[in-house]
Amino acid sequence: MTVAQARTLATRTRADFPILHQQVNGKPLVYFDNAATSQKPTAVLEALRHYYEHDNANVHRGIHALSARATDAYEGARDKLATFVNAASRNEIVYTRNASEAINLVAYTWGMATLQAGDEIILSVMEHHSNLVPWQFVAQRTGAVLKFVELGPDQGFDLEQYRSLLNDKTKLVAVNHVSNTLGCVNPVAEIIELAHHHGAKVLLDACQSVPHMPIDVQALNCDWLVASGHKMCAPTGIGFLYGKQALLEAAPPFLGGGEMIADVFLDHSTYAELPHKFEAGTPAIAEAIALGAAVDYLSDLGMDAIASYEHELTAYLYQSLSQLPQVKLYGPPPAADGSGRAALATFTVENLHAQDLSTFIDQSGVAIRSGHHCTQPLHRILGVSSTARASLYFYNTQAEIDTFVAALKDTIEFFGNIFDE
Repeated sequence: MTVAQARTLATRTRADFPILHQQVNGKPLVYFDNAATSQKPTAVLEALRHYYEHDNANVHRGIHALSARATDAYEGARDKLATFVNAASRNEIVYTRNASEAINLVAYTWGMATLQAGDEIILSVMEHHSNLVPWQFVAQRTGAVLKFVELGPDQGFDLEQYRSLLNDKTKLVAVNHVSNTLGCVNPVAEIIELAHHHGAKVLLDACQSVPHMPIDVQALNCDWLVASGHKMCAPTGIGFLYGKQALLEAAPPFLGGGEMIADVFLDHSTYAELPHKFEAGTPAIAEAIALGAAVDYLSDLGMDAIASYEHELTAYLYQSLSQLPQVKLYGPPPAADGSGRAALATFTVENLHAQDLSTFIDQSGVAIRSGHHCTQPLHRILGVSSTARASLYFYNTQAEIDTFVAALKDTIEFFGNIFDE
């Protein structure tokens, strides 16, 4: 896809998203909360409906026609995911409810079984709670020690300080690829290489990268990668874990029950082969099939094209907000072409609480998020309890950014007049 074609991405795709064509508070909806969850194209909605209308049956255990069709679609979606992130084998893709469950899976299997007292886990201060709390559990139960990479001068990942934390006691590095609050794209290739040099494993939280840029797990050489379907045009309730096959084979099961077994006796059981060893019980069949449809949709658009267009949106959003003196932006600025940063902006406005800001902007039909964005420790470091966040996707436009900035200016002016009085 050419640069010119990439620039028309939003124009060509908006018709595919029924939810975008509505009014909120009498104004056309501008949906800028994509880092929390993305919207779903018709193709994904139709995949859900088709399963329930035509193929609704449990997978794997039935030989009748409906079960066979459901199984083919369910396992076919796994194949699509493996191709999408370039896994070496479909057995390296494990379905989970979400990325949080995927991280917990690694924590409770590999982490609890492998880590010992004195072993070190390196995280960063910008991690989502889902990549903090499970490792706190592991540390409490095993005696492992948590260490944290701090922010650099530009409020990005401090690579030099990270180097200083690595040593022979480091057993795991678990970091996000893209910060959901700071928007920075972290240098994960170098992070992974340095960790492996010290014999440590690396888990990559890719919730904010898999939907927005090409991901190649073999090229990155990460040991595990997690992502959530609902941030990549798929339904809620489905996500996935990529793990190197040898690591997944060596790890014990996460949950017990049907589907994850080979043979069950009264006093013991044997377990199924990968990936089913980690997928106990009836899975989210329709959601997994719809995730496959979302992967088809994104692949047809082209992840390079999505990334290219979002770079333009990033540059325009950041420049527009930087011109407002009352606005304080967090995280490193993008490069001139918009690269190096996600298409999101987290900010505060002088003398205006983020929740009030979000509420007033909603009156203009603009949906943004306010709060700590599941990064409370980071917010304490930044010295604020709450921030506002505008996060974009490929179906958003520069015109919508203009609408958002105009609503923001009106809100600032309104509250400024109140304070002046």
